[in-house]
Amino acid sequence: MTATLDEPTVPVTGRWIAALSAAVLGMSLAVLPTIQVLLPLQVEEIDPAGKVTSLAWITLLAAVVSMAVCPIAGALSDRTTSRFGRRRPWVLGSGVVCAVALVAQSGQHSLAGVAVTWMIVQAGTNSLYAALTASVPDLVPVPQRGTVSAFVGLPTPLALILGSFLLSSLVTGRFAGYCLLAGLLLALIVPFVLNAADSPRRTPPARTPLRFTHDLGWAFGSRLGIQLANALGTLYLLYYLRDIVHHPDPAKAVFLLIAVYTAGIVLTSVVAGRWSDRSGRRKPFVVASAAVVAAAMVVLSVAHTFSWALVAAGLMGVGYGVYLAVDNALITQVLPAAGSRARDLGVINLANTAPQALAAAIAGLVISELGGYSPLYLLAAACALGGAVAIGPVRAVR
Repeated sequence: MTATLDEPTVPVTGRWIAALSAAVLGMSLAVLPTIQVLLPLQVEEIDPAGKVTSLAWITLLAAVVSMAVCPIAGALSDRTTSRFGRRRPWVLGSGVVCAVALVAQSGQHSLAGVAVTWMIVQAGTNSLYAALTASVPDLVPVPQRGTVSAFVGLPTPLALILGSFLLSSLVTGRFAGYCLLAGLLLALIVPFVLNAADSPRRTPPARTPLRFTHDLGWAFGSRLGIQLANALGTLYLLYYLRDIVHHPDPAKAVFLLIAVYTAGIVLTSVVAGRWSDRSGRRKPFVVASAAVVAAAMVVLSVAHTFSWALVAAGLMGVGYGVYLAVDNALITQVLPAAGSRARDLGVINLANTAPQALAAAIAGLVISELGGYSPLYLLAAACALGGAVAIGPVRAVR
């Protein structure tokens, strides 16, 4: 086993990859089905007249917590000297906090209570995310990171489909739904917690200042552009299908689009990750994926039928699947210091969380001031292409 701060050289096993992927799936199931189903229904029950505004405020507060917690938890994980390693204690502790908060949220009957418990859930999942993602540069050699990153990215879209199915078919009622998600989270992190690959440190690493290097800054900009495109493209799909496409059942249509989108990710993510590993190149894959995402946005902008929306969803899934696998691997190769991997990845994660907060404000302004959804999707296409351009100046990765 290599030392904790050495660059890893021994390939990780399929068992370790499966444990990491399962933990990410548990984390995704705790968050995404809640945002998609349970939280909106709970807010509607408490405040039916002001549900839209109330939900927006709750999710905004949680997004702010997410942006603050991830780098802080990452920095603390970097300096953890437990005999169980640096990452596993944080995975277990964060998972327990998140699960308890989910169960507590099921019993909330006020907006303030829902906001507080949801912020705790987001704090727990972001601490968990910081530890899980840092384990990749800790233990995975560079030639294997594209493949591993693909398996880290796959659980997120799968959680959307699986969570919707479980909450609609397996359980009824809010309490049962929250308890199911909490139980799945705890069960799915167990294999990772029991894995002994996370080697301990007797002393914390030397403190290193937080600094955006040339490569890290451009990689951050690239991720921000592409993730903002994805957020703008998906945020108002329900309203787009109802008001522009005039679909008779927009909720069912959104589910079908998500299914097609997820299929595209599943079909391309692992293949692209392995191809990137074998070629030793990352940037061409990021550029190509961003171009495909931009093409999907253009289709939504100019072709206002459900058939073309399905085409756009497939394109977006294909492009985003390639992007998820390769960009995660690329980011791990431009981190400035081995001793602060989790902290630096937590800062980079702002490029994932910030677009979720920004997209609502940007989309509302564009739709109201610039004439509707066509300008919105053209803006999303421009963001994706900007992300493709921003990856060019990165020097350390081909």
